[in-house]
Amino acid sequence: MHTETIYADSTGDLRAVGEKAADVLRSGQPVALPAETVYGLAADALNPEAVARVFEAKGRPAHDPLIVHIANRDQLRQVADVPEEIEDVLKQLRQEFWPGALTIVLPKTDAVPDSVTSGLPTVAVRMPADPVFRAVLKAFGGPLAAPSANRFGRISPTSAAAVEEELGGRIPLIIDGGASKEGVESTIIKIEHVPNATKPNFHILRPGPVTIEMLKPIGRCKLPGKNRSAEQIKVEAPGQLDAHYAPRTPLRLIEDPADFTPEEGKRYALLTLDGGKKSKMMDAADWEVIEILSPGAGKLPEAAVRFYHLLRKLDGMDVDEIIAEAVPTHGLGIALMDRMRRAAVGSGSAEG
Repeated sequence: MHTETIYADSTGDLRAVGEKAADVLRSGQPVALPAETVYGLAADALNPEAVARVFEAKGRPAHDPLIVHIANRDQLRQVADVPEEIEDVLKQLRQEFWPGALTIVLPKTDAVPDSVTSGLPTVAVRMPADPVFRAVLKAFGGPLAAPSANRFGRISPTSAAAVEEELGGRIPLIIDGGASKEGVESTIIKIEHVPNATKPNFHILRPGPVTIEMLKPIGRCKLPGKNRSAEQIKVEAPGQLDAHYAPRTPLRLIEDPADFTPEEGKRYALLTLDGGKKSKMMDAADWEVIEILSPGAGKLPEAAVRFYHLLRKLDGMDVDEIIAEAVPTHGLGIALMDRMRRAAVGSGSAEG
């Protein structure tokens, strides 16, 4: 299959780009397109055959559900049955975070194919903020199911070039809208109504750009336990599998520098937050290469934007192992540590 790439200037007229993408989507084929989080591979969310092509292009297993992206409240009602007891809090969340990088798990309608939700009775829903994605949604006129535009389990793409590297020859169209502005996938939450409580519980199924600190004014945030076994983990949303976001090169996450002793003859690369005095790993080995997530500043938002780009860059280096130094576990650091842990579990496979 020939893969065409077209360019979209988010400051210009996006109607032509939206219509071209919509034509491909109406034919039942997937389209890779930019989002503020990472690039997504979109298909008609209500067409099982189109959804199947997304799974096929990515090599994604059927038990890993997709996020459904919507343009407005009418499309929300089309894909989700919102329980009365959470209507008010959902309205608060929509007003505060939509459009944006928050995905909410809700009971699904019969219109959503089981293939989208992996047979679950719930659907993960998001209203994206990226102007190109929104132009495509407007032109298409319906909800779009879109996981990240990469081979399953591999490093998420934050540029059109990374999508081409992953899916070139497997999909008909890539829209190049520049680099993703957030750099990591959306936050996914499930709302739990608590009778007689002043606030609901928000179960954080996947941490992301909408942080716990941002959600706290509306609900009580609960992260899953760190020490659950694989048998205890129930997949309720995308991105919850242990092995995910992974390079082919083995990656090790170091939370305590005392745990790292370099092996003689091994070539190591270091991924560190700021490369400055806060780093305890800079002198821990004779590094082949060092990549810094937030040079000098150590800012987590900058680190999130650069994370997948640098991880992909290191994966292309001739090293035996990537060492990722832990980042602070607050704000966006929680999302970064989540991605590092999953990358470490899934890394080292020739197929990703």
